[in-house]
Amino acid sequence: MRTALVAVLLAVSSAALADFSGTVVRVVDGDTLDVLVANRPVRVRLAQIDAPERRQAYGTRARQALSAMTFRRVVTVADAGADQYGRELGTVFVAGANANAAMVDRGMAWAYRQYVRDRSLIRLEQQARAARRGLWKDPAPVAPWRFRAHAFP
Repeated sequence: MRTALVAVLLAVSSAALADFSGTVVRVVDGDTLDVLVANRPVRVRLAQIDAPERRQAYGTRARQALSAMTFRRVVTVADAGADQYGRELGTVFVAGANANAAMVDRGMAWAYRQYVRDRSLIRLEQQARAARRGLWKDPAPVAPWRFRAHAFP
């Protein structure tokens, strides 16, 4: 009985973490989008990165950059589970390119140090910062997690 229960739990867990594909129908902000899968929108939070909030400097530009890459395009999401808000976390691929990494490389998002597992995202952020791309043109950019801490104490 216990073995059967473990097998069921493993099957459910692995199914929940399966990659999925669909068309982006909405870009919420620079790190969140809605992907239409089986005729229902799935909210996806780009894993390991954090883009400026909409009310923050570069927030609108980050949303526009993600939209230019993904809106109305078929994407594949390498699912990494769900976050505390019920959004699917994942790495988003469009035409084979990693959108998460592209956002960091273009200076439209930070590598989210608290959650980053792919160390190449940190290198991309350092390169974007050195080249003063995107939000790194600002002499004192505020990380989104700091902005949220002050905006929503």
